[in-house]
Amino acid sequence: MTVETRRFCSEPRRGFIPKVGTATIDPPMTERLYYHDSFLHDFDAEVVDAVESPRPGLVLDRTAFYPTSGGQVFDTGWIDAGETKLRVAEVAELEDGRVVHYLDALEHALPKGAIQHGARVYGHVDEMRRRDHMQQHSGQHVLSAAFVRLYKMPTVSFHMGEDYCSIDLDTPNLTKEQLASAERLANDIAIENREVQVRFVTREEAEKLGLQKVPPAERDQLRLIDIRDFDLTACGGTHVRRTGQIGAILLRKMEKVRQGWRVEFVAGQRAVATARRDFTTLTETAGLFSANIYDVPQQARKALDEIRSLRKQWEQAQEELASAQAAALLAEVPEKNSRKVVVRTFAERDLNSLKLLAQRLTRLSSNVVALLATTSPQASLVFAQSEGQPFDMGGLMKETMAKLGGRGGGSKDMAQGGVGKADGIEAALAEAGARLGS
Repeated sequence: MTVETRRFCSEPRRGFIPKVGTATIDPPMTERLYYHDSFLHDFDAEVVDAVESPRPGLVLDRTAFYPTSGGQVFDTGWIDAGETKLRVAEVAELEDGRVVHYLDALEHALPKGAIQHGARVYGHVDEMRRRDHMQQHSGQHVLSAAFVRLYKMPTVSFHMGEDYCSIDLDTPNLTKEQLASAERLANDIAIENREVQVRFVTREEAEKLGLQKVPPAERDQLRLIDIRDFDLTACGGTHVRRTGQIGAILLRKMEKVRQGWRVEFVAGQRAVATARRDFTTLTETAGLFSANIYDVPQQARKALDEIRSLRKQWEQAQEELASAQAAALLAEVPEKNSRKVVVRTFAERDLNSLKLLAQRLTRLSSNVVALLATTSPQASLVFAQSEGQPFDMGGLMKETMAKLGGRGGGSKDMAQGGVGKADGIEAALAEAGARLGS
């Protein structure tokens, strides 16, 4: 017999319950039916209270609905109250240990009979959602135990999202090889279809079982999830009866976080859906390259190399074009007061190419002022001057933007700005040029 991994799974504040039939639960607390049977979807109960804020909700004396806690998200489903069927949109635990079933936002009001103390109702948990949650949570127990078994990496937190789940491992380093090995062991345990039992023990008994951490609790009874000969964990969540019901466990991503390493995973039908989506994406991408899906990384690297080469050629061509255009503009503009003021408005030129032209103009000669604008795709202006010229391009840009209703600024030798519309740009440039003596 192998040695079990014995852990502590984060669970609700009042997640430690007494044995069935005892009278140690305080009257206000809701009896958690899912503690004993995670496959229980239908139940009857009695209304003990109703809430109106932040939205309508019912508090029952007993429930099979799981409230958000311990990293696991809530169940949804329905509550039949007389002739009215109420949609349960969220389930939460109140401070006093009661469970409140919040109703769908479309429910404008609770039926009168349902809010009366003592009214009998019938609850039904969404079976597909519950199964998914059991697969993810039980999959997490197996996966966390695998990391402990193989590498002594304990799980410090668990998160269950709508699309994926994650565990945070307390370790300074994690490799792709370790990730693959833990995934393989976790799936081996799932394939072996090991029994998963719910056990209730006293705190004294739990301490003797060798749990890595016995959680603090207000109750003497602890609920343990026992995966035969592999993992023993204190946990209040919903779980499968045998590991084969988890299905596949697929690890998706690893990233460094503040407290260690985060591993994203999916299990069960989520793993199947994710694998199908991945395959579809790879197939479509491979089709673009006319290649096999396994050749996609190589084809993508080749395409990126070609793109980088083409971008470099394009940038070089842009610089050569800007230099040639700058020389042509300077040849056209007459010199006045020992300087050349170039005033031009372009169409279909982006801001970067406009700045490049301004730089070339002011570097080709020491007595140049460039007042440039483009009307599309985004109306923009660039003012620049050769080093040593006496004007303030940043101040001039701010004054021009104030007239055009735009925003801009910059340094003494170069500034830029943008406006919502191109109307008035040419007149504004002409006025700025006139101020500089062009």
